[in-house]
Amino acid sequence: MKKLLSLLLALLMLVTLAACGKGDDPAPAGGDEVAEGKVFNVYAWNTEFQGFFNKYYLGTEPCVDTDGDGVLDGYFENAPGKHWVDEGVTFNWTIVPSDNGQYQEALDAALLAQGEAAADEKVDLFLAEADYILKYVNSEVTQDVKALGVNDMSQTYPYTVEAATDTNGVTKGVSFQCCPSALIYRRSIAKDVLGTDDPAEVQELLNSWEKFDAVAETAAAKGYLMTPSFAETYRVFSNNTTSPWVDADKNLSFDSAITTWMTQAEKYIANGYTLTEGIWDAGKNAEMGKDGKALCFFGPAWYFNFCMGPAHDEAMGDWAICEGPQAHFWGGTWLLAPAGSDNPTILAEIMNTFINNEEVCSALIANESQFTNNQTVNNKFAADPDYGSEFLGGQNDVAVFAELAKNIKFQNNTIYDQYMNEGLQTYFVEYLKGTVTLDEAIQNFYKYVNEKFPAVNVPAE
Repeated sequence: MKKLLSLLLALLMLVTLAACGKGDDPAPAGGDEVAEGKVFNVYAWNTEFQGFFNKYYLGTEPCVDTDGDGVLDGYFENAPGKHWVDEGVTFNWTIVPSDNGQYQEALDAALLAQGEAAADEKVDLFLAEADYILKYVNSEVTQDVKALGVNDMSQTYPYTVEAATDTNGVTKGVSFQCCPSALIYRRSIAKDVLGTDDPAEVQELLNSWEKFDAVAETAAAKGYLMTPSFAETYRVFSNNTTSPWVDADKNLSFDSAITTWMTQAEKYIANGYTLTEGIWDAGKNAEMGKDGKALCFFGPAWYFNFCMGPAHDEAMGDWAICEGPQAHFWGGTWLLAPAGSDNPTILAEIMNTFINNEEVCSALIANESQFTNNQTVNNKFAADPDYGSEFLGGQNDVAVFAELAKNIKFQNNTIYDQYMNEGLQTYFVEYLKGTVTLDEAIQNFYKYVNEKFPAVNVPAE
């Protein structure tokens, strides 16, 4: 059934989605030609945005500590969507983990049924990541947000708009955040290995892969790891490819950036510069703690603020960030507009809030340590001499990210990327662990691709 649903959604991207009625107007542009529904349904893969939504759009969850006791007890007074709650609108969330494509499968099934669904069961908003956003953007299951009233994107970062725009130039959604990714290094180890922990000086010593590899050798000689995971640098390379995973003729190929990463990972494992731990594995997380030996991690604001728990618990302030060998980004959450929503006014208001409401965007930085998709707000914090991150020893991370964001590229992306990126790492690490040969690892990857996407042509043996 899962394969059938995936196949049917793929067909929807190539032909008119009859269930949603291409000849009909699924959501009137003005929002006042039909009555808004009383149930607003959102699909997401985790609760991160749900929390921001409830705090700053609906104003239903506390977001500030008013008396300094460590308990959030103050509410966002100017929540733009509070009036919908007062008018009796219910906001329902369907949260499905993204592991192994579970979220996409559940979302695909819901969108496939959109045309026949009762008004209170229609998907009104859904979230997507960079690895698969094009699957939905270049499809009849999403609609033009400018027609809904989301017209001012002047403050957003261009790549976030490009990612949500189809091949005909129609924009189908917005991102509430910008996700430039930085090299996150441990200050104490940097001092021992590099003789400095100053971000500008560290950047000069790590601004190319040649320098990065040389420092890895030096770090290993002192008993340190350069990175905590064989896949730690993967996103840097995959964001800088010159060709897609799958071309227009459905042929799969390895870009030179990917093969360069594979060579680096093999070398780093062989020389003891890194570990065979995955990006989210416990062994990697242990390297963030007080006894960790890893010099370099890579990630955006959401990563070091929300995914480096041991570092916050045991090594607070012993970190800093710089660009590293290459500019890149990791992740991001796009809000996409499904065709057939019976709540077009609410949908547009949500999108406008998270890209243009400066008070909301400021709260996301000040209270939630986000890097927003509003350049004016980000630049305000970047220029504030009193703003800094406790985790980064007082460094102004917004200032760093504001510069990195200028160099982000959204290129050579395909609808297959999540599966390709995750699948390659899954099968390649088996070779790094010595359980299979390199050829066996590659063939296992090709078999996986064939199972996920029978129409994709893998290289002949």
